[in-house]
This record gives sequence, C-alpha cells and structure tokens, in this order.
Amino acid sequence: MSVFLYGVALQWKLDIRSKSLLVTCYIVPFIFFLLMGGIFTSVMPEMRNTLIQSMIVMSVSMGSFVGLPPSLIETYGSDIKKVYKANGVPVYLGLVTMFLSAFVHLMITCGVIVLLAPVLFQAALPAQLPVFFFVLAIYIIVSLSIGSILGLIIKNQAKLTMIAQLIFLPSIMLSGIMFPADLLPDFLEMTGRVFPAAWGYRLMLNNGFCLENLWYLILVFFAAVIICGILLKKQK
Repeated sequence: MSVFLYGVALQWKLDIRSKSLLVTCYIVPFIFFLLMGGIFTSVMPEMRNTLIQSMIVMSVSMGSFVGLPPSLIETYGSDIKKVYKANGVPVYLGLVTMFLSAFVHLMITCGVIVLLAPVLFQAALPAQLPVFFFVLAIYIIVSLSIGSILGLIIKNQAKLTMIAQLIFLPSIMLSGIMFPADLLPDFLEMTGRVFPAAWGYRLMLNNGFCLENLWYLILVFFAAVIICGILLKKQK
C-alpha cells in the first residue's frame, strides 16, 4: 500500500509540472468557461440553469480524451515500462496512478467552475450538491476509462491527436451542452448518444440522477475496464 501511495504522490508531482496537463485540464477549460460562459448567458439567459453542467462536460472531455492519453503513451509506448518490469512493479501501476491523478485534477477544475459560475454569470447551482458531485465523479471515471483505452491502444502521438479530436469534438457538439440535442437531426442526435458526454450531462442536471441516465455509463465503464485489462496483459 505504501508503494502504491508513493506512486500516486509521485505521479501527482509529475503531472503538476506537465505543460500538457496544465493546458488540457486547466488553461483551455478555464478560458472556454470564461469566454463561452459570458456568451451563452448573454445570448441565451436561460442557459444559466445548465451553465455549470455544460462547462463541466467540456472540461472533463478535454482532460480525459486529450490530456490523459499522451501521458499513457509516454509510459507504455516507451522504455519506462521496462523499468517497471525490471523493478518488479506491476504493469498496471502506471495506468492507475495516472488515472487517479487526472481524476483529482479534473475534480479541482470542476469544483472551481461550480464556485465561480454563480459569481461571474449568475449561474444556478445544482439543487443537491452532494448528489451532483457524486454523479460528476461517475462521469469523470467513465470518461477517463475511455481515455485510458486511447492511451494504451494507440502508440503514435500524431494518430492519437487525430483520434482524440474525433471523440472530443462530437462529445461537445452533440451532447446538448451547446444547444438542445433535440434540435439536431435524428441521425446526429442518435450519434451523440454514443458518447458518454450526452449521458453525463443529463445525469448532472437537476433530477437527472436515475437509472435511465446511468445504465449506459456503467456499461461503458465495465467494457473499458475489460479492454484495459486485455491491453495491459499484452504489455507484459
């Protein structure tokens, strides 16, 4: 347990110094929040009721699909994994520590958004904050599990960037955070439901915590765990 905690603390320190994580988990989400929060609430004042959820979906998607995978490539696509083997460190430790570190960073970002949105844009706070943060944790975990698959299965940085954008952009455009999803053509609305962002957004809305909005995220998470386990076995 002490080795595991040391690994988590070490990864936290490395991530703090990472320019990539700083950009994807903090700088870009906060810039998007400050710019688009003002635009959304000016053009559509009713978006104050869902602004926090919308900004969080963007932040989590950015950190999970664009921020986490490159860190995994640096470890599992290089000689670092050989160091793990040589020292008897379980091959999964790198994934677990990076996953937990990214989770904490995204929770911090989302917490800041929850605090600032009512002050800056008169956004409505979620009705039940404990429930909100619980479902937020579920959404972050599911999103990071998909990012973990990307980081383990893709070895080329350029290819990873392209594929990550193919997941990130539809997650933002088709999830309903920019405009109601029911305004989209049926095909695009159904396509949007493939991505966890649409389900996470619905789950975080007031009275959205129900099995109808949760079952798909649970299914995706367990599928991702199985796939990550298979990919990690291939690393041995």
